[in-house]
Order: sequence, then C-alpha cells, then structure tokens
Amino acid sequence: MTDDVTDDVTDDVAGQPTVLRRLDTADATTLVHLVEMFEDLQTVLRCCERLVTELAVEPEADGVVVEAVWTLALLSYARCFAGGGDALSERDLTTAQPTGDVLEWHKVMLALREHHANAVTNPRERFSVGVAQDGDGAPGGVAITSARQPLVDEVTVRQTGAVAFALGALLDERIETQQEKVFLRVRNTSTDDLEKLARLDVAHA
Repeated sequence: MTDDVTDDVTDDVAGQPTVLRRLDTADATTLVHLVEMFEDLQTVLRCCERLVTELAVEPEADGVVVEAVWTLALLSYARCFAGGGDALSERDLTTAQPTGDVLEWHKVMLALREHHANAVTNPRERFSVGVAQDGDGAPGGVAITSARQPLVDEVTVRQTGAVAFALGALLDERIETQQEKVFLRVRNTSTDDLEKLARLDVAHA
C-alpha cells in the first residue's frame, strides 16, 4: 500500500496514467473504506510516536499536547471498528495479534474513546462543590475542589501502537486483494463506457 494512489495503478499501465475515472461500484466502495481505515491506523501510529516523545519531556509533558494527540489516536482507532460491513472486527484483532489479552485492551480503548469524546463531561478533570465549616461547625463559605485525571502512560501508548501496526499489516493485504478484484471487473470495459465515468484529477510527481 503506497501513500500515492496514482502509484498503485502503474502496475497495470505503463508509466503515469493520463486519465482516471471514478468508480462507484460496491467493490470500489469497499476499497475506499479499507484505505480509509488503513489511513486511520497510520494516524494512530503517528500519534503514538508523538506521544512517546512528548511523555519523555522533562520536567513534565505538555498536558494539552498529550490530551489532544491521545484523543485523536482514540478517535481514529475506534472509527476502524464502526459501521459494520467491512469494518474491522474483534476476530481481526485476534488474527492480527494472537498473543496477549488484546480483546480486553480493545474494550478499554473504546471506553476511553467514549470518555474523551463525551460531548457533555469534561474528560480531564472532575469538580466538586462543598460547604466549608468554621471552627464552630457553622457554614463558612463554599469551596470548589478538583481531581485531575492522569495523562496516558507510555506503556498504553506503545501497546496501542503495536496493535495499530498489526492491524495495518492485515489491512494492507486486504487492500491489495480488493484492488486486484476491482481491476478484474473493469479491465475489459470499453473506452466508450469508461469515458462516461466522471474524471478524477491526477497529481503528477
């Protein structure tokens, strides 16, 4: 799987293609979804690399950076398992990483995603309000207390990266197989029929 889509088609045509036509078939839609999930997992990996670096900063990591990058990693990871159909499944998890308690870890990741993406609750800090008593036990005022949630730790980050890497390898194989399947269905399409399809812009290096 390459980052440049135009490179993928050069296996079957000589040199860079001059024209690309949009395919809206079910097979093509599946291929798009596989590529989207692969890119999400690449984002998870990049986030984990960034987090490992940030968590090592002395005297302490930047909490804003850690929370922002970790939240992006959680959102990207969870999206790969959403929607059914050709989305990733728990069976894919155990196939990609057969050792360890990967399913329990996966459930924790999804729970963390809900925690960090909650539209109502502050994910980083819990606040409480109490009434302060004076020396005689009478109300003396109102106090606000807070409990800061800990930042993600390096072990969790590295485990996340390891699972994302394994799932990415699994998806890479599926993308290659699906790409071949799509091409087999269109390889005998006439020029007239191809020219009825919408054009896609081609970015030449």
